[in-house]
Amino acid sequence: MRYALYFTPPRHDALTDLAAQWLGRDAFSGEAHATPEAGPFSAEDHANLTADPRRYGFHATLKAPFELAASVTENDLIDTVSDFARRMPAFELPELVLGELGHFFALVPGSLHPPLQEFAAKVVRSFEPFRAALSEADAARRKPEGLSAAERANLLRWGYPYVMDEFRFHMTLTGPVGRERQPAVRDLLRERFSAHIGRPLAIASIAVFVERERGGPFTVHSWLPLAGAQS
Repeated sequence: MRYALYFTPPRHDALTDLAAQWLGRDAFSGEAHATPEAGPFSAEDHANLTADPRRYGFHATLKAPFELAASVTENDLIDTVSDFARRMPAFELPELVLGELGHFFALVPGSLHPPLQEFAAKVVRSFEPFRAALSEADAARRKPEGLSAAERANLLRWGYPYVMDEFRFHMTLTGPVGRERQPAVRDLLRERFSAHIGRPLAIASIAVFVERERGGPFTVHSWLPLAGAQS
């Protein structure tokens, strides 16, 4: 069993519903959605395009998947996340845009937003006592030889390369996309997510996702509103 601390909008939020339809799975219910033909892509093409993010569910990583330390229990984790959420004020990301990170597409902030960076760092620090140390195999899967010095240091210290100064908020929408297909995918995503691109995004919750078996789908275990979040 692995746990992860993610941001995801509320269960019945319009963005959550849209992303579930796009990815082909609802991380709250675990329900699969048929992936229809999308623009120039067949249903099979669309399913392949979204295969990687479908397993994780629609989210932005705050603390990457981890096994629990031997000294703590799942109840300890959930109780601490609940307390953290009650004390952490909700805030707003000024603008959500479509971004390209390497070869995949994601919804990202229009610019670096310090409150978001600080929030993510607090999550990483606050829940570090719950994380079991990475195994050698898990560390190797991160391919440390290809990481920067700062990313390698984060991997050793926090179990994940892309935290603290290296953190970049992103809600993944595709797996790797070949260069020749990128313009078509970009246009399709801009059309599909037009109601949310260029708009603010409320960062008003934190969610505990679980992966019950290695390689299996991640689902929402607990979704906790932050202090002052609108119901």
